[in-house]
Amino acid sequence: MNFTLNQLRVFHKVAQTLSITKAAEELHLTQPAVSIQLRNFQDQLELPLYETVNKRIYITAFGFDIALLAEKIIKDVSSIQFKMHEHLGQLTGQLKISSVSTGKYIAPYYLTDFINLNTGVELLLDVTNKAKVLESLEKNEVDFSLVSVLPDTLQIDKTELIENKLFLVGNSEIHKRKKESDKKLFETLPMIYREKGSGTRYIMEKYLIKNDIHVIKKMELTSNEAVKQAVLAGLGCSIMPLIGIKNELESQQLKIIPVKGFPIKSKWYLIWLKDKKLTPIANAYLDFIRNEKKRIMHDKFDWCKRYG
Repeated sequence: MNFTLNQLRVFHKVAQTLSITKAAEELHLTQPAVSIQLRNFQDQLELPLYETVNKRIYITAFGFDIALLAEKIIKDVSSIQFKMHEHLGQLTGQLKISSVSTGKYIAPYYLTDFINLNTGVELLLDVTNKAKVLESLEKNEVDFSLVSVLPDTLQIDKTELIENKLFLVGNSEIHKRKKESDKKLFETLPMIYREKGSGTRYIMEKYLIKNDIHVIKKMELTSNEAVKQAVLAGLGCSIMPLIGIKNELESQQLKIIPVKGFPIKSKWYLIWLKDKKLTPIANAYLDFIRNEKKRIMHDKFDWCKRYG
């Protein structure tokens, strides 16, 4: 047998996801590349690793055993890399961050330079909804969380990143209004909501309740991208974070509907449990954020000033 580390990584990811497509996405490879690596690995073994039934992948008992061994080998190789960086006097280990789903539009900009400067750091970034983000923080499963709504049930420390602006938006066919509308406008527009547990929905509902605004709820969707696509298709309007719709505004596929009292403003924060003993990597990242956040805000998000 002459299998490679890449073949082990590919099979392990396929065993995790039970999908060539998902494995390719997570490994940042093409589907044909994953299929070729998987086939080359299987050809070296006398027993089947998986079966395909009605286009679905099922891992065999032998395949499960090999997947566990592959996971151990991959971790051992990572440990070798970490040890090398450690002996070179470099930061080594994992940085674990959870982010609310809309945070995916800003998180990479606050991570790229740090990761590039510290090649021994392995980033684990979990992007999910607000409820799950706070759950992972409460269980001490992550170093930091990226949120736009501060939790009121946890003792935390925080550092502010940038302002979060939310606007009422519709697609390019929506009637152009030269003047700002008042809250009665909401009684005529079908509205698209994020799911319960979403930070965007929390901010949206808090504003509507505070201002005694009644809306026609058209539908509820489970991601910012799904809401965006529904608005683009003309299924309704929504209150959306500015950072997630830059390209659509510039291409005029989406339009901001002027309404008195908008934009709704909150803040983006990096938070961590109070009194948490941060790892050397987490401490280094926090120092990086505190020193570089103004530069990142200016370089990457100065365009936000054009809107409200």
